[in-house]
Amino acid sequence: MRIDENAAWEMLKSARSVTAAKGKKVQRFARVSVEKADILKQVMGPSGNLRAPTYRVGDAFIIGFNPELYADWLV
Repeated sequence: MRIDENAAWEMLKSARSVTAAKGKKVQRFARVSVEKADILKQVMGPSGNLRAPTYRVGDAFIIGFNPELYADWLV
């Protein structure tokens, strides 16, 4: 399922936090409503769709892949 920028923001805007992983870089956003531009820059892929994998965990989102992030999250 492809999710464009507008649909992604509709999904993310009410989140408590968004964590975005790109390779070794992990960014956590706790002030979601005021960090829209920065969040979308990190979570949108080059094709203009929300990056995969995307997980919703309660009222938080984890987007992208980083082995250490997943190890911390799953333990």
